Amino acid sequence: MDTVVQASASIVYGPPLSEQPGLGALTLPGYLREVTGRFADREAMVVHQPDGEVDRWSYADLWAMAMDVARSLTACGVGKDSRVGVMMTNRPEWLAAFFGVGLAGGAAVTLSTFSTPAELQYLLQASCVSVLLFERNVLKKDFATVLTELAPEILAGEPGTLVSDTFPFLRRLVMLGQGAPAGGRQGAIETWPQFLAHGAAIPTGLIDRIAAAVSPADPGAVYFSSGSTGKPKGVLSSHRGVTTQLWRWGWYTDVDDRLRCLSANGFFWSGNFCQTLGPTLSNGGSMILQPTFEPAEFLRLMEAERVTMAVGWPHQWARLEEAPNWADVDLSSLIYVDGQTALIRHPTVATTWIAPRWSYGNTETFTIVTGYRANTPDEIAGDTHGEALPGAGIKVVDPLTGEILPRGQSGEIALKGATLMLGYLGVPLDETLDSEGFFRTGDGGRIDDRGRLVWEGRMTDIIKTGGANVSPVEVDFELADLPGVKLSRTVGVPHETLGELVVTCVVLEPGAALDEAAIRNFLLTRLASYKTPRRVLFVGDEDLSFTGSAKVKIGGLRELALERLQAEGEATRAQVERQGAN
Repeated sequence: MDTVVQASASIVYGPPLSEQPGLGALTLPGYLREVTGRFADREAMVVHQPDGEVDRWSYADLWAMAMDVARSLTACGVGKDSRVGVMMTNRPEWLAAFFGVGLAGGAAVTLSTFSTPAELQYLLQASCVSVLLFERNVLKKDFATVLTELAPEILAGEPGTLVSDTFPFLRRLVMLGQGAPAGGRQGAIETWPQFLAHGAAIPTGLIDRIAAAVSPADPGAVYFSSGSTGKPKGVLSSHRGVTTQLWRWGWYTDVDDRLRCLSANGFFWSGNFCQTLGPTLSNGGSMILQPTFEPAEFLRLMEAERVTMAVGWPHQWARLEEAPNWADVDLSSLIYVDGQTALIRHPTVATTWIAPRWSYGNTETFTIVTGYRANTPDEIAGDTHGEALPGAGIKVVDPLTGEILPRGQSGEIALKGATLMLGYLGVPLDETLDSEGFFRTGDGGRIDDRGRLVWEGRMTDIIKTGGANVSPVEVDFELADLPGVKLSRTVGVPHETLGELVVTCVVLEPGAALDEAAIRNFLLTRLASYKTPRRVLFVGDEDLSFTGSAKVKIGGLRELALERLQAEGEATRAQVERQGAN
């Protein structure tokens, strides 16, 4: 593959998409049919149940499960471009639901199981889903009760006939789990078996014809990404965008059919979706699914299932080393472990595999648009984020004028290409792309003399913590409702395992008696735990500096927060992780 480089300007294009190695069908129905047909009898998914039972599904089983969901959705009125919400942990039903929506011609809207009631209400209203497939109990959350509290009319309705003032587009709720929510009856919520029964009258031939009518350009999935506006943005991706990345990650990671991949992070994050499903399904491997991350159990599963690759974030690897069984488990099956992760330090691990560390992308491009394949030597990749991948275009522009900068000069990264989103939900495309069809990312970087991208950090204030994006505006928006808070500004402070630590600096009203715990507890009722600041620091008006337009200068505040934390000895990982578990 040869990247097209304009020698004097900061703009590069990858090869045509057709030159992407390993590329196959470019619709979700086509992708699933291709991999399940090719690997029909192989093991696709494994789940260890709490009672000790182990459930295993083949690729043929995955196809059958997805077809069952598609038939039921079709019977319930889902069709071309319908939006169906999927809110579950990592489990076979998530995969069946996601691909089943595609087989029925709809677009899957992936929703975070970390959502608080307020966040869930916003996500459902913003996405306009007509059907919600959800898991009832996730850790301490009961989403059936949460939904009926958000919309009490759910208890008064009947399955398939929901009319809601709160969620005007929502018509059907389908629950994985048993028992009535608070209120004493199921109301408009139906169980998973009841939902699947609807599909009995729908012939598989009809689903085949619907799936064949799906185009690569059609809407395929909606993922939510934190943005500087303070609320998550719904990113609408085409079938081509999603499937290109599934095939690409299958090639990019340089794995083979020995792959046994363990993941506990939600597939509602595009990064985890691609890093787990892409290498595994595209190569006929097996996925070992842990619904939620628990370090000791994660280690046990690696040993019991002879895992060859584990997908996670740096702060999770740190917790593995602290688990009580770290020194006792046999992890010798691990092949695809990079030398820069904690797993390589385990005494039973010996491998020379080099992860594809050098890459850049975002939710708007459904992950990577630049990179170097796994096992690329450091001397080739250098200190860069790689070359433009097939079908991608990258330029670096002046953030004020939008003019393309000379080669080597730092500016704002802008992207276009085959995996670029169709747009944000509710936002006209001309407000998102520039006149040449490039998406301005808000990230800073440069293109070097060999056409490689060097990412230099975010020009916006988005905080990347533990692999997730957090909008500081969203945190401060919620905190504005707390009596006693005069002003708050949230920043990201560098941290060795999380990447960045979410820290909120607060100016209190005179006489206010709030402490750090009170503020964190308030935010925990409104925000997902990963968005809630790990630390709250109290500052005075004299500690703040302002721009000419009366905005707090975030750079100076970030430096102040870092100095405070260093003075307190807050850099220890253990204390941070204990707070994050609250």
